[in-house]
Amino acid sequence: MDEKWFDLRLERDDAFGFSVTFDQGGLPPLTLDELPPLGEGRGPNPARMLGAAVGHCLSASLLFCLQKARVEVGAMTTTVRGRIERNERGRFRIGELVVELSPDLASDARARIGRCLEIFDDFCIVTESVRQGIPVSVRVSPRVTAETAATRRAPSPEPLAAADR
Repeated sequence: MDEKWFDLRLERDDAFGFSVTFDQGGLPPLTLDELPPLGEGRGPNPARMLGAAVGHCLSASLLFCLQKARVEVGAMTTTVRGRIERNERGRFRIGELVVELSPDLASDARARIGRCLEIFDDFCIVTESVRQGIPVSVRVSPRVTAETAATRRAPSPEPLAAADR
C-alpha cells in the first residue's frame, strides 16, 4: 500500500486555544479554540474543522472530476451541517455530517456531469476515512444557468494532483 505522511504542530496559546502550524510552507498558523464556556471561540473548534475538511475535500474532488470531464464550473458553494449527539455513555460525538455542493454550471453541462456525480466522493480521502465511523451524506445541487460558466468563473486553479486530494 502506498503511504504518505503529513505533519502539523499544535501549541497551546491559552485556556483551550491552540495555534496550529502546518508542514506546508508559507501557511500562517491557524488558531483553534473551543466554544464558550470552555474557550473563547477565537477560532474554529475541532468539530467544525472536521466539517470543513470533509466539505473542502468533497468540493475539490467534484471540481477535479468536472474539470477532467471538461465541464466549466463557475462559483461553487458547499454547506456542511454537523449533528452533535450524546453516545450511550453520555459523551458528545459527531453523529452525522450532511454536505451539499452547489456548483454553478452552464445549462449545457447537465448531460456531462453524470459520471462525476457517481464517483467523485469515492476519491475524497477525508470523507471516505470519516465515513468509517460517522455517517456522511452528500448531495450535489448544481445551479444551472443559461449564462455560460466561463463568464462568471473564478480564476481556474491548477488541476489538483491525485495526491493532493
